[in-house]
Amino acid sequence: MKIKICGITRKEDALLAAELGAWAVGFIFVKNTPRYISPEKVAEIIKELPQNLIKIGVFADESIEEIKSIAIQTGITKIQLHGEESPDFCENLAKLTGKEIIKAIKVKSDEDLQLITQYKDKVSFVLLDSYCENQLGGTGKTFDWEIAKKAKEYGIPIILAGGLNPDNIKQAYEAVKPYAFDISSGVEISKGVKDNEKLRKLFTLNLQ
Repeated sequence: MKIKICGITRKEDALLAAELGAWAVGFIFVKNTPRYISPEKVAEIIKELPQNLIKIGVFADESIEEIKSIAIQTGITKIQLHGEESPDFCENLAKLTGKEIIKAIKVKSDEDLQLITQYKDKVSFVLLDSYCENQLGGTGKTFDWEIAKKAKEYGIPIILAGGLNPDNIKQAYEAVKPYAFDISSGVEISKGVKDNEKLRKLFTLNLQ
């Protein structure tokens, strides 16, 4: 099972995630958020990471020019969008950067899945996260996984986020079987600082 460890702010956490078998690590470039990390620091971390590890940059309502600049500066390999970016914006960004785009959708009810139809031909992945007003992920809250299960019917790879941790991820896997999981607060000591024991526990689970 593919697992992305998001909200990385320390090199040692990224290296441990890679060593344990993470599919991807995520860096948040949204200023004034608790897990923000500067492009300069990310560039230094990425130099130390294995080439086959996917490095995802997370943005929200940023300009295409700024995203492209940070992508070049840091070496991120995929782009995740958590704001109000339109389908056309996503499509243009993919063309201009040559990167696959992950579009996050905050889920409150089944009705939110209708957004997938607007994005499915413009992006490579849809990430489903818990809705929390004025918060871009890392909420520590789950949502109804039956909704996520229905999302798979739209024919685009689904990444499941929202309140996942070593104690509930197996249940989430059995309920949804998404393309990948995105975990941030569920493996932290504090915001942006990962817990080695929780990371190790997460990757010793037999998710088949």
